[in-house]
Amino acid sequence: MKKLLAMLLALSMCLALLTGCGDSSNGDSANANTNNDAAQSTQEPAGDTSAAGNEEKPEGWWKEELTTVADGKLTVATSPDFAPYEFYAIAEDGTPSLAGFDIALAQYMADYMGLELELITVDFDGVLNELSTKSVDLGMAGLSPDPKRQNNMDFSDIYYMGGQSLVTVTENADSITSFEDINKPEFVVGAQTGSIQLELAQTNTPNASIVTLPKVTDIINELLTGKQYAAFVETDVAKCYQQIHPELVLVMDVDYDTKGSAIGVCKDNAALLAGVNEAIAAAIADGSMDTYIAEAYELATGKTYEGLLNADGEIEEDPADSADSSALADTSATSAE
Repeated sequence: MKKLLAMLLALSMCLALLTGCGDSSNGDSANANTNNDAAQSTQEPAGDTSAAGNEEKPEGWWKEELTTVADGKLTVATSPDFAPYEFYAIAEDGTPSLAGFDIALAQYMADYMGLELELITVDFDGVLNELSTKSVDLGMAGLSPDPKRQNNMDFSDIYYMGGQSLVTVTENADSITSFEDINKPEFVVGAQTGSIQLELAQTNTPNASIVTLPKVTDIINELLTGKQYAAFVETDVAKCYQQIHPELVLVMDVDYDTKGSAIGVCKDNAALLAGVNEAIAAAIADGSMDTYIAEAYELATGKTYEGLLNADGEIEEDPADSADSSALADTSATSAE
């Protein structure tokens, strides 16, 4: 009994000391903080109770972890038949050189990340294949960040807002007021192989005779020669062709879910993706992207070639099909989109 009384007395003295040592002016605040912490801990999911677990990585963290398919290089697959994104500009001496705002942005990103740029030219579906096999670091071909592609690649932030259009020629334009007007087997409708435009054709004109071709150039040629009645084409690409071939008509906008263009990034390379996104933000912020777009439109209305060169780096087809035009494309709509 004496031991029990002694223990109770000692406990009461400790409690008194604790009460006496506390500063009454801070006591309520400390208690409130304790209660807040307790309340928050009951709301946080298990396994993620520390702020450090949610802390974002600092800007530039990717530099220490950056890896590419070839050391010191940024390898980019592109399909040069998609002006003003990517195409060949023909110099006065007939020499073709890759041009377009995708190409300019690729160089900007390589410089930003301290890498040498290596461009691989393939058809559009080849860009997708190169990415899916991780043979290249990036794919740049006016790619829409379609969720169906995310098993084979990651996507950067949007760097350009374009659109989609249904295109035909002047003599057909008045007969197309809706998709239903051409949603019949007797109408041949074109779209690029492997593209989002093909999905739009299949969604909006499933009963039409849909023809796929690897190059947009071929689609435009078939429209001009009457082999196709209409085609689904990226809006600014169609406008670019329209500068050269005024008989082309964009008869209607085509609604779609995955707005804008992104860069396809080799899957599961977080450092590369972070570096690409940082470079895109810098190019937009310092005005470089606007410059690249304006320059690409101007080049695309001159002498151009769209397609792949032969093994000797020469044009196999007569570039006269891409006739000279002194008219400059209107880029004011681009900055507003």
